[in-house]
Amino acid sequence: MINAGDFLVRAAQASDGEALARIYNPYIRDTVVTFEEEPVSAAIMAARIAEVAGLSLPWLVGECHGRVLGYAYAARWRPRASYRYSAETTVYLEPGQSGHGYGYQLYAALIEALQRGGIHAAIGGIALPNPASVALHEKLQFIKVAQFPEVGFKLGRWVDVGYWQKNL
Repeated sequence: MINAGDFLVRAAQASDGEALARIYNPYIRDTVVTFEEEPVSAAIMAARIAEVAGLSLPWLVGECHGRVLGYAYAARWRPRASYRYSAETTVYLEPGQSGHGYGYQLYAALIEALQRGGIHAAIGGIALPNPASVALHEKLQFIKVAQFPEVGFKLGRWVDVGYWQKNL
């Protein structure tokens, strides 16, 4: 666990499913940040936590005074065996909670957990434009390695996706 002031980063638990759905669903409904289009339930989020844990990858939550304000996790980059030392990273904050350093603390803790777990490459995908996410990745020394134009279609428009990578 990491405790920076009143913000605590800890391992996610199935019981966090409701809070994670509360944080994630506005991004699904209102933004192109995620390409999911249907809101998710607490049970779906709990199952996703279990799936990530089953791969021995970290899923972390950040909370302040007992309220979960964000989460970060890693997933398999690709299914083939030779990719086993690479992971795709993700971070989400409750809408309105950016600008307090929570995303940085969560992502930094995720990177530390990945390093301890033997992961060599962390890869973050970003729907573009998203200057806040680009700034977060670059603050953590990720470098842009690719951009795919118009690979997603959501909310009536085509969306580019860029990839940032950090070798650990």
